[in-house]
Amino acid sequence: MSEFVSVIVPCRNERGAIEKFLESVFAQTDVAGGFEVIVADGDSDDGTRDILAHWATRDPRLQIVDNPRRTASPGLNIATRAARGEVIVRMDVHSVYAPDYIAQCLAALARTGASNVGGPALTRAVTTFQRANAAAYRSPFSVGGARFHDPRYEGYVDTVTYGCWRRQTLLDAGLFDEDLVRNQDDELNLRIVRSGGRIWQTPLIRSWYYPRSSLSSLFRQYYQYGYWKVRVIRKHRIPASWRHLVPASVLLLAIALTVAGFLEARAWLLLGVLAAFYAGLVLAASVFEARRAGDLKVLPWLPLVFVAYHWSYALGFTRGLLDGFSRGQRPARSAVGLTR
Repeated sequence: MSEFVSVIVPCRNERGAIEKFLESVFAQTDVAGGFEVIVADGDSDDGTRDILAHWATRDPRLQIVDNPRRTASPGLNIATRAARGEVIVRMDVHSVYAPDYIAQCLAALARTGASNVGGPALTRAVTTFQRANAAAYRSPFSVGGARFHDPRYEGYVDTVTYGCWRRQTLLDAGLFDEDLVRNQDDELNLRIVRSGGRIWQTPLIRSWYYPRSSLSSLFRQYYQYGYWKVRVIRKHRIPASWRHLVPASVLLLAIALTVAGFLEARAWLLLGVLAAFYAGLVLAASVFEARRAGDLKVLPWLPLVFVAYHWSYALGFTRGLLDGFSRGQRPARSAVGLTR
């Protein structure tokens, strides 16, 4: 393929990750038509902008654009509008990329005729907690069997990691929803699919994501995913997948049983059975995933990680429902703040 490619990257306060990311991007090979990298910087104040400026003097393929709204969706749209490429590849600063990442994206786009192509969600973990997080990230128990978490799956999916589109496809779809702090990829892909497009995943497109390194940051991440998923569902009046409703449904059932327990003692028994069943599932999944990963050191962390995945998402989703009912169509951005 000889098409020119524009890589778009949202970025804010990434001093610790930006250089490794740029090294990975500019190590891309076999892009016959050439590529540019457009970083939309969201008012970084930690030295990230200085690093970007230094790299831009070394490699003219790097372009920096301002993103005054700071969050990812406006930055991606600003970068897309500034792009010169026929093909747009989204990348994220918290990942590293195989040298043939762009080349494989182009090949898959040409081979399949899909509207969007990407690879599975692979991880690269360093600490014990990150390894536990990575093990849970691959588990159907925590992510509901989403195919983009399966590193071997090739075929049509409802969403992919990051993405690669023809520029016109993005423009026709209306770009990213700038009201979304999280879930902007899922929502865009839902629009593409509902308009007749197809999303293709192949394990030949490889990137490795560094998972969250603490329980609090993991909890905050999935709380925000749950919160903003409500905005996506309210916009389209249907979930992209019914698995998105399960955590909040279980939480609301537990709340209902708790309230009912003050009126009918048998509700407490049902709540106890539900709690015991869930605890058993958590322990069984933790043992299974630790053994599958061949890393028993992660076993003490895995129950906490699974609980964080489920209940942070459920709490965020429930908060999104409450904000949606009390504030109308647009959830309060201030309720969750900016993402990193």
